[in-house]
Amino acid sequence: AGAAAEARFISSAKGKGLFATKNIRKGETVFVERPVVSSQFLWNALYNYRACDHCLRALETAEENAQRLLGRSSLVLPHPEQCSIRKDLHQQCPRCQVTYCSAECRQAALEQYHQVLCLGPSRDDPTHPLNKLQEAWRNMHYPPETSSIMLMARMVATIKQAKDKEWWIKAFSQFCSKTANEEEEIVHKLLGDKFKGQLELLRLLFTEALYDEYLSRWFTPEGFRSLFALVGTNGQGIGTSSLSQWVHACDALELPVLQREELDAFIDQLYKDIEKESGEFLNCEGSGLYVLQSCCNHSCIPNAETSFPENNFLLHLTALEDIEAGEEICISYLDCCQRERSRHSRNKILRENYLFTCSCPKCLAQADDADVTSDEEEEGEGETDDAELEDEMTDV
Repeated sequence: AGAAAEARFISSAKGKGLFATKNIRKGETVFVERPVVSSQFLWNALYNYRACDHCLRALETAEENAQRLLGRSSLVLPHPEQCSIRKDLHQQCPRCQVTYCSAECRQAALEQYHQVLCLGPSRDDPTHPLNKLQEAWRNMHYPPETSSIMLMARMVATIKQAKDKEWWIKAFSQFCSKTANEEEEIVHKLLGDKFKGQLELLRLLFTEALYDEYLSRWFTPEGFRSLFALVGTNGQGIGTSSLSQWVHACDALELPVLQREELDAFIDQLYKDIEKESGEFLNCEGSGLYVLQSCCNHSCIPNAETSFPENNFLLHLTALEDIEAGEEICISYLDCCQRERSRHSRNKILRENYLFTCSCPKCLAQADDADVTSDEEEEGEGETDDAELEDEMTDV
């Protein structure tokens, strides 16, 4: 079967969009996409959210996952057979000991970028250039995380290792680029007020760790800022969790009524207890660059949504409505709560985080609404921060 969607150029103002090539029914998977490159967030990894170093599949069993998030090693999960984690398949890089979920992922990483980035015995050496780069990034970018310098490092390493370097440069150049001013705003957003000094420090450390003659442009101040903005604009959050996989599997079990009620009550209580202990940080989180998904424009009434039901970096785009052939497929960059707010509030968030003003049908219909936020919104105004956006990006 041909693809159900294709990217088309709309206009210089809007750039590309994604369009249905055939009728798609509500609930159908429009496509499943693998990222060109992806990476786990650095704090997330540091806090022991154990994920495959290549595909971000969660490596803990559902029970271990729940025990860690609860801080309670005595917890026992019912129906352990519903956990999909296969520890017998896990493998480590023999040189630097990073862990993969399978021999396939270890091989794929080695072939694409890991030869360049493998720290070998220097893994715990704080003076190694790559470790210095990661440490500097962590000190600038605290949770909730929205990006990682290692995504850029893997882009460079991929091209360094590639036989056909031009093919990869072309692959990366498909992602939308911004004007210098917009790039500056994106970098400012990611790094905060000290961004100029921090960007320069990162560039020097990035150069020390990864410089490559063939890519010399990426290491200049302008080129580095562009690369940074490309990742900041196009990076799609990825979230994986063996616990949520287990919950989905339990939901699908055919059980007698009483057992079903018991299991549901157990799961509800478990999530309440975890929230008290670990807050909103439930998933292994990272980000990746997806060629098709990055063409999806935003709408406040989206007809599709992204998710990661396979517990790894494979992104599923699913139709929320029937979509006709030729119709544009849109996702929402806002979470459910944000979508319910006034047009003025929605656009404030979109301008601050994504540098555009929305003109979807809902926004056009509300164009005459007063440009003031209602009182109760005003109170919540300060709270729409990256955490919520990030949450929406990485919902599993």
